[in-house]
Amino acid sequence: MRLRLTALFFSIAVIGAYAQPVKTHGQLKVEGTKLVDKNGKIVVLRGMSYGWHNLWPRFYNEGSVKWLKNDWKCTVVRAALGIELNDSGYLKNPISSAKKIEAVVDAAIKQGIYVIIDWHSHNIQLNEAKVFFAEMARLYGKKPNVIYEIFNEPDYETWPEVKAYCEEVIKTIRAIDPDNIILVGSPRWDQDIHLPAADPVKGYSNLMYTVHFYAATHKQWLRDKTDEAIKKGLAIFVSECAGMEASGNGPLNNEEWQKWIDWMEANQLSWITWSVSDKDETCSVLKKTAASDGNWKEADLKESGIKSREYLRKYNK
Repeated sequence: MRLRLTALFFSIAVIGAYAQPVKTHGQLKVEGTKLVDKNGKIVVLRGMSYGWHNLWPRFYNEGSVKWLKNDWKCTVVRAALGIELNDSGYLKNPISSAKKIEAVVDAAIKQGIYVIIDWHSHNIQLNEAKVFFAEMARLYGKKPNVIYEIFNEPDYETWPEVKAYCEEVIKTIRAIDPDNIILVGSPRWDQDIHLPAADPVKGYSNLMYTVHFYAATHKQWLRDKTDEAIKKGLAIFVSECAGMEASGNGPLNNEEWQKWIDWMEANQLSWITWSVSDKDETCSVLKKTAASDGNWKEADLKESGIKSREYLRKYNK
């Protein structure tokens, strides 16, 4: 009986540790090309990105975060701060926009998972970004849960332009938060990863560079390019990906998506799937019937939602 009770308590402890990845791994850092935890052990985070906060604000709440953690087994979520697009974007409505992001960040901290604060823009907005990330660093800089993604997907900017912007935002964050991971984007929607590999940001630690893929569009050529960047010493984080075309539409290419998953797992790369939203498109994982605060049944999930949940539950064991 005593042995059975000991085994039971051990099992409960293990489940509790898994359910609280931040409690297990603590402060993350970059060693070489790897993301590691407080004990120097390699960490692979896997989770979901919310859609633009100003387009799908109804999902930015504690209930949905809790559901993604408990049912989808996410160890990280990504809160996408929509910068432009409409009057609800950060540029025109910074206070309420920041509150939406804070709702997800606060919930992730409460649930013991990691959270990416994502400046979801394709354009350089330096002054606004510095103001926003200074505030986020003041609020959350002492929390090991937080990861800053300072430029979601530069599109037609040159790498020197993106690098100069990133250096200014990194400097702003590091003046307040010296430790938490910062994710840096690259031109052409995070596909020209060879450019920062040849000319990385210097003078700061705990930086990683983002690669984004959509499996029906981006195939072996992007994996090869990223392999070369890793060989040159770049730490990579796949902060947005999914199985359809880069447009967000079209059928899932499950064969190619699995190749990406296998490649990321072999390289011990963290990955985030796009997106928690209910738009009439392939990449939105939810149907209109999905409640705002989680408790989603399979009937509430689109094909991409069913597949994303399946992957997360499989690999986040």
